[in-house]
Amino acid sequence: MPAPRIIAGASDAEIARWIAERLGAALAISADDVAIAVPGGTTPFPILAELAKAPLAWARVAVWPGDDRMVAEDHAASNVGRIRALLEPVGAQVIALAEDAAPPHFALAWLGMGGDGHVASLFPSADPRADDPLPLRRITPDPLPPEAPFDRLSLTIPALLASDEVMFVIRGAEKRALFEAAAAGDNDLPVARLLKAAPRAVTCFT
Repeated sequence: MPAPRIIAGASDAEIARWIAERLGAALAISADDVAIAVPGGTTPFPILAELAKAPLAWARVAVWPGDDRMVAEDHAASNVGRIRALLEPVGAQVIALAEDAAPPHFALAWLGMGGDGHVASLFPSADPRADDPLPLRRITPDPLPPEAPFDRLSLTIPALLASDEVMFVIRGAEKRALFEAAAAGDNDLPVARLLKAAPRAVTCFT
């Protein structure tokens, strides 16, 4: 596993420009649509709002949530509903997760990380595997987070790593320390399993 590239102190606008550059490069060399996986939670949406300003060929960009709560799209806890509100107006294709979904190869997989080391909805209690034969799993978090007590659909580690590039945005010193410990092999949390299996260096904005 190559050591992650840590980029400290990046603003939402700077991260959005970095993502736009990656998507623009992928669009320039592909005759087909390109796909990006994006996280839920609170951190990504200000970045997505900045990204929506980028002059990309949005009609050729397919946006997948890396995970989602199993609620209606108009529910406040729905990741895909919030993504649609930001990116469909600029022309992006926003794809809702479904249990029979076939995720594509991603130009970029963008991830966050919880304080327990989970990525997407791959919580420690789910025992996610780097050799999972399935691209998507239905997961019941244990314990259920009180702020979002719902079953989830989540891309698996192999589906997330089926990408040209993987990036994280992690805010806060405690999470950064946990991420760095995972990268060093000091724990076996879901983030550590993903980093260990990553074929290329991961970029992490803090």
